[in-house]
Amino acid sequence: VVMAAAVADFRPAVYAAGKIKKKDGQEPEPVALVRNPDVLAEMSADRARPGQVIVGFAAETDDVLANGRKKLARKGCDLLVVNEVGERRTFGSEENEAVVLAADGGETPVPHGPKEALADTVWDLVAARLG
Repeated sequence: VVMAAAVADFRPAVYAAGKIKKKDGQEPEPVALVRNPDVLAEMSADRARPGQVIVGFAAETDDVLANGRKKLARKGCDLLVVNEVGERRTFGSEENEAVVLAADGGETPVPHGPKEALADTVWDLVAARLG
């Protein structure tokens, strides 16, 4: 299972069926948030079948490896692809660089290059775990 899409950590507590209109002279109401389910952690904890390899992704803004290692332990997945985000990095780019962290302590750096090369590396690591 490859979890490449990020689910937001939080969502509005109250759903508005239509546009929330501004009122003259009135400040907007604060938006209360509630936590979304952690899909990656839930799937890792309740694997559908033995031997299943679960891969997650983490876009980090600081202390990329340290935060990635913490997230890998918290999520319980087998591999976590960690990359730094920021101006002209990752999003909206055809290229990327990352480190693939493994639950067994392994680290596989993927140098800056096409995202396809990163995908190839991830699939090779998954295949190695599947035997």
